[in-house]
Amino acid sequence: MLTPSLEDYLEEIYRFSLSLDTVRVTDISKRLKVALPSVTKALYKLRDESYIKYERYGEIKLTDKGKEFGDYLVTRNQLLQEFLALICSKCNFAAEAEAMEHYLSTATIDAIKTLVEFMQGNPFWQQAFKDFMDLKD
Repeated sequence: MLTPSLEDYLEEIYRFSLSLDTVRVTDISKRLKVALPSVTKALYKLRDESYIKYERYGEIKLTDKGKEFGDYLVTRNQLLQEFLALICSKCNFAAEAEAMEHYLSTATIDAIKTLVEFMQGNPFWQQAFKDFMDLKD
């Protein structure tokens, strides 16, 4: 099990890997606003857990395990942002999802996913909730 910090590193590596041929330490450092040595330390931990292949000053490559978990992390984040929009939260969805994602159990994530799917599949209920929230404002 990865720490929230290592999950953030893996999530960003996965995001970069979707659009870049080569993921660099400096890319991760800039995106997460952390020092280069911190990135390197995290990369070694992710490598030791078999999420990535990495040698100092070399390319960062996701393993199959890293790709699978990276996809889960990105999907989880997107789901939480959709949930926040669905419940008409007046917050920064990206920041709030980031704050929530590491501390919710898999069971809770699954329940949120079910609710989001239900509401998206039932526009009447979704609109009824939105109307209810508009009346509260």
